[in-house]
Amino acid sequence: MEHSHSHSHIHIHPDLKGRKLLLTILLNITITIAQVIGGLISGSLSLLSDALHNFSDVLSLIVSYIADKFSKKEASLERTFGYKRAEILAAFVNALSLIIVAIYLVYEAIHRFLDPQKIESGIVIWLALLGIVANGFSVLLLRKDSKENMNMRSAYLHLLTDMSASVAVLVGGLLMKYFGWFWVDSVLTILIAIYLMFMGYDLLKSSFKVLMLFTPEHLQLDKISKKIVALEQVQNIHHVHVWQLNEKETHLEAHIEFKTDISISEFDTIIEEIEELLFHEYKINHVTIQPEFNKDDPKDIIVQD
Repeated sequence: MEHSHSHSHIHIHPDLKGRKLLLTILLNITITIAQVIGGLISGSLSLLSDALHNFSDVLSLIVSYIADKFSKKEASLERTFGYKRAEILAAFVNALSLIIVAIYLVYEAIHRFLDPQKIESGIVIWLALLGIVANGFSVLLLRKDSKENMNMRSAYLHLLTDMSASVAVLVGGLLMKYFGWFWVDSVLTILIAIYLMFMGYDLLKSSFKVLMLFTPEHLQLDKISKKIVALEQVQNIHHVHVWQLNEKETHLEAHIEFKTDISISEFDTIIEEIEELLFHEYKINHVTIQPEFNKDDPKDIIVQD
């Protein structure tokens, strides 16, 4: 059996992500405290809901920070993959928390809509502006990393929805101040909640698929199999598994039946060709192949263990 760890990745400034997350945690703690105080004084549910959302973000950012630290730990005899999946797990937890918070906000908003109350809009406006500035800075801080890492993307989405919620709260504060439309507070809370659910669902689904070892959506096993079978000496490929360990590592393991009883050196040459094919065309960078010749076993691409 051949196991390849070809095409390793170079990581630059590994602690930079952690420092960015730590800064956003401190900013969000400040925002949360200010919004809770302001929400209680002003009586604004949308401000309190934004504070609750910010508090959930603090917890989510802490989860992301811890996951980032754990993901850098070395593998060991007891943990052969190390903690490489910590960030995927953090992304799943964070996405789920977005949806749970959104459901609670809808519940509270409906109650407030049925019983609207007068709100001190001046406090709402100033604290919404604070939220926009602080969260906007945090969003810019994590934007680049969010494109390459699911854990950072979950943190980025929390902060982006925070900034969007603060914009909605600002609009609501202005409408309440100049038109006396206090019911807008509840409507905006529901809109914020719907936005949270929409943003959280996609990340929840994608992180769940990685945790469940599903084949990555962009890869089609039948096409990959045909490419490998087209190689000289390859008779059949079967018992195929393709999964992501994390966002940087995609694994393939399979049984390959050869047309002749080849030597180990010939097998090494063929496996190098397969590795190059899989990496350059499909970005699969960890390959494990079990060679076979005239072995009596199921020859389907997928075989249930």
